[in-house]
Amino acid sequence: MIVKKLRLQKSWSQEQLSQFSGLSVRTIQRIERGHQASIESLKALAAVFQIDLNDLQPEHDMNTSNTVNDNVSSPLNHQTTQLSDDERKAMKYVEGIKGFYGHLFSFVSSIIVLTLINLFLTPGYLWVLWVIFGWGIGIVSHGIQVFEVFSFFSPEWEKKQVEKRLGRKL
Repeated sequence: MIVKKLRLQKSWSQEQLSQFSGLSVRTIQRIERGHQASIESLKALAAVFQIDLNDLQPEHDMNTSNTVNDNVSSPLNHQTTQLSDDERKAMKYVEGIKGFYGHLFSFVSSIIVLTLINLFLTPGYLWVLWVIFGWGIGIVSHGIQVFEVFSFFSPEWEKKQVEKRLGRKL
């Protein structure tokens, strides 16, 4: 998430970061999803973002200092490399919206193609309506989940269920 935050601050795409760092797009995607990165990958990213290598390592303790890098000044302060809960939630929310719009685009483009096939091959029977209905249910449920229209499983519900399972208050 730190890499994603820094990338977004510079308004770079994953492809641009890939070119600047010499890493593959796939590697950047994995790192942004929270997978463990090699030290070489972290060094490349730290160089591109012009920050200290330790700022990219999740196990870095802010109270300890690395004597090798103590004299290195960074154009970005330490606060910009740390993610707050709000930032993490906002990034997750935007990722969900992005996924929904990708799903919606796939739906619309596929339905257009399938409708043309249906009308060309079997104009007397509109089987494409079944596809629209089935996939439409998925699109609607995905939208409800992403845009949080209403939630069957709210945090209060989760807490209640955990307390019920534990037999005591949290």
